[in-house]
Amino acid sequence: MQIHYISEKNSILNHFLAQIRDINIQNDSMRFRKNIERIGEIMAYELSKNLEYKAIDVQTPLGIKHTTTIADNVVLCSILRAGLALHTGFMNIFDNAENGFVSAFRHHPNNDDNFEILVEYQAAPSFENKNLILIDPMLATGQSIVAVLNKLHLNQKPKEIHIAVVIAAPEGIAYLQENLPSNCHLWVAALDEKLNEKNYIVPGLGDAGDLAYGSKL
Repeated sequence: MQIHYISEKNSILNHFLAQIRDINIQNDSMRFRKNIERIGEIMAYELSKNLEYKAIDVQTPLGIKHTTTIADNVVLCSILRAGLALHTGFMNIFDNAENGFVSAFRHHPNNDDNFEILVEYQAAPSFENKNLILIDPMLATGQSIVAVLNKLHLNQKPKEIHIAVVIAAPEGIAYLQENLPSNCHLWVAALDEKLNEKNYIVPGLGDAGDLAYGSKL
């Protein structure tokens, strides 16, 4: 798995990352969603540099311009519900992409800190020989992403798999490296310190889904 850390160089990305973490700013749900969307646009732009392109001729009012356009077929797939705002940012860049959605959540059968990942709803197009971009803001343990990918492509072979996360913990990255195929790319906007005893990212930002869409039962 190839890992791309895209906040290592200072850019406007770090400005938006700081705002989604700030407890004095993040309680504005609309602003939080917009900042996540902006981060998605930046990540999509950086990811686009790794795709394949083809030469084309464009007719302008004054002549012909020789240029390039994207050649790869792209499928965007987000993990509900936290991935929706990030998904919107990616759609703003990959406006011809197909789109899919899948649910995954931590199920605590004994009402303690132990959990299993349940993947239930999914609606996704075929991604045979296409670039699958799996979108989820937070990479904590990595179990959700592995469970979703196992569910999605049991009978299909994407050309490449790109995983886009805003904030990642080292433990989650290690889990993906152990459990995903070599044709995967992991795109990380920010790498954090660790997971706490409840498997939440520290310092993190809290629950991205709740901050974007309100608390859940």
